[in-house]
Amino acid sequence: MNSGSILEINSITQLHQILGLKPPKHPLISVIYYKDIKDIDFDGMRAILNLYMISLKENHSGSFGYGRISYDFTEGVMVFTKPNQILEGKGKRVKQESKSWMLVFHPNLISRSHLAKTIDSYSYFSYDVHEALHLSDDEKQTLNDLVSKIQKEYSMNLDKHSQKLIISTIELLLDYCNRFYDRQFFIRTNHHQELASKFENILKAYYNSEKPMTLGIPSVKYCAEELHISPNYLSDLLKKETGKNAKEHIYFFLIQKAKNLLLGTSLSISEIAYDLGFEYPQHFSKLFKQKIGISPAKYRSLN
Repeated sequence: MNSGSILEINSITQLHQILGLKPPKHPLISVIYYKDIKDIDFDGMRAILNLYMISLKENHSGSFGYGRISYDFTEGVMVFTKPNQILEGKGKRVKQESKSWMLVFHPNLISRSHLAKTIDSYSYFSYDVHEALHLSDDEKQTLNDLVSKIQKEYSMNLDKHSQKLIISTIELLLDYCNRFYDRQFFIRTNHHQELASKFENILKAYYNSEKPMTLGIPSVKYCAEELHISPNYLSDLLKKETGKNAKEHIYFFLIQKAKNLLLGTSLSISEIAYDLGFEYPQHFSKLFKQKIGISPAKYRSLN
């Protein structure tokens, strides 16, 4: 495998071939144990994996990452990726005693199922590697049992029930991961409160600069980058801490600032809209009315 090359992986069969494994027992899903992967130099390898991957990694050497961010797997963590994400290999060996596994499945497996409509709601598929899920031994066992059920189901003679049972078990696994992430958010509440405070300061600094005039309204992506976390992770931690996601926080900040400008200055509605970063004043008026119930002009006249 050439170092520095970019590889596009589009099927379970292709992935098995690259990893030196036997052909898969099912064309759309596979459970791969890292101890079964042949000795491959992954260092510097970059791949676009057009599959969903759910991976439990523990006790093996090396690391992998998204772009410039890497994670050294020295303890059990869960990592989730979705199609079209770029993975970069940064390790050379997998320890043979490793208990790590990856569950990979093609989007076509779930295309006609309820999960196809809801899988984007599992926002951890867009988290960065350093936002991985850390598991307790009991949590690992729960997920290991579910993965074993999936593997057993697709390894048997397939019947009319097979696909439904496989997909429902994947969905159950994802729901458990939601629960475990909630637990992780809870025990890291002090750290997340600190991030929420920094988020507020980022918005204040943004509006104390010329950025609203040049860049417009601050985006969730901009704020997340300033905090060195992913946009989805920022929204989820704020939702857990405050009940509002990142976009709602930005709008709340905007409306509070707009109220102050409406009552404390003689600026026109259009001037206030431009100062807040709106390209068109009518967009500001629409948002204000949506959040407050009356137009900016009406709010000013009533107060």
